[in-house]
Amino acid sequence: MTPPMMILIAGPYRSGTGDDPAKMAANLARLEAAAYPLFALGHVPMIGEWAALPILRGAGGGTPGSETYDAVMHPTAHRLLAKCDGVLRLPGASTGADNDVRIARERGIPVWFDLTEVPAAG
Repeated sequence: MTPPMMILIAGPYRSGTGDDPAKMAANLARLEAAAYPLFALGHVPMIGEWAALPILRGAGGGTPGSETYDAVMHPTAHRLLAKCDGVLRLPGASTGADNDVRIARERGIPVWFDLTEVPAAG
């Protein structure tokens, strides 16, 4: 029996966007599209940007690539990985998501590359 897990959804957010806010929003929507299917499997989906963006606003904001942005975005995902039970790596080039996978594997956290690989809770 697989217990409910908190699963980090990792994939492109800023990568390949040229820092265009509309492209970044589209990437976030692609990440979010995996949230309900994970929930339907009995898990709690998590996306690093869901936590990092409010933190960034609380820090006074910051444009992609700024010192504040860099101090918040990836470190938030790394801290989340300390609490997550798995990572779902979505397709697409992303240095940050690749780093999330590396960290997860170092910590012995399972990584899946397709929703069909994620075991249902129950």
